[in-house]
Amino acid sequence: MAGFFQRLIDGLSKTRGNLTDKVDNLVASSTVVDEDFFEELTDILVMADTGVRTAEELVDKLREEVKKNKVRDAAQARVLFKQILVEHMNIPRPTLQWPMVMLVVGVNGVGKTTTVGKLALRFKEVGRSVVLAAADTFRAAADDQLAVWAKRADVPLIKHQEGGDPAAVVYDAVQSAKARNTDLLIVDTAGRLHNKKNLMDELNKIRRVIDREYPQATMRSMLILDATTGQNGLNQAKQFKESAEINGIILTKLDGTAKGGIALAIRSELNVPVWYIGVGEGIDDLQAFDAKEFIEALF
Repeated sequence: MAGFFQRLIDGLSKTRGNLTDKVDNLVASSTVVDEDFFEELTDILVMADTGVRTAEELVDKLREEVKKNKVRDAAQARVLFKQILVEHMNIPRPTLQWPMVMLVVGVNGVGKTTTVGKLALRFKEVGRSVVLAAADTFRAAADDQLAVWAKRADVPLIKHQEGGDPAAVVYDAVQSAKARNTDLLIVDTAGRLHNKKNLMDELNKIRRVIDREYPQATMRSMLILDATTGQNGLNQAKQFKESAEINGIILTKLDGTAKGGIALAIRSELNVPVWYIGVGEGIDDLQAFDAKEFIEALF
């Protein structure tokens, strides 16, 4: 696990340069913790893409703690701030209950299909049986890409011809998962533009099929967000949450962005736990999110 923590530290280097290094410079140059200190800290957070609301929320919490603990020293304020960030990010994930259907949603280009493949491998490695469903029937070669991952993870893949009905693929996949007593069915869906009503309707149709055909399964909707898109990704997430019930976030491409502060914003704005984070292209670069580890790596 130390290997991943090191990769997390390396992966968050751009965000550190944009966020933590600036906090450290502020701490080093501040003789006292005063209103100027709080204002500058707010600006740093906004620049790291936490968004204004989240930045103000976090700094207000620090103000309270500083006052309560009678802190005057900036280095002590930094320690308190780190604790606040850990608490802020620490939404417990619901326990995994089997059998489970994981519906993977998000816009085009966020790395959905790759993430589905990595999830399959991850659960297979801990001894869970997995079936994949290629319900992205719109994108040419989407199921070919998924087939490569299915082969890699050595798991069955249920697919139809290109342009077919995604709900029909899911129907077949559910029957297959039930017949095999599978622990986990992971459904790859088309990259929905969050404003395309018909695609959102289709997502609801898929959910209805699962609810009707597989009532004994726990249903989890996982939204894949590309960290490099920052606040734009957050707007997508809000619209997805309005149209579809979202149980968890998987944040990809954290290693490619200085906007890692978006993780803090997601927590504030959506109140949905981050389940997994991706800090690289490798198979094992998708890891369970741990708030304490994330903030440690950030600082």
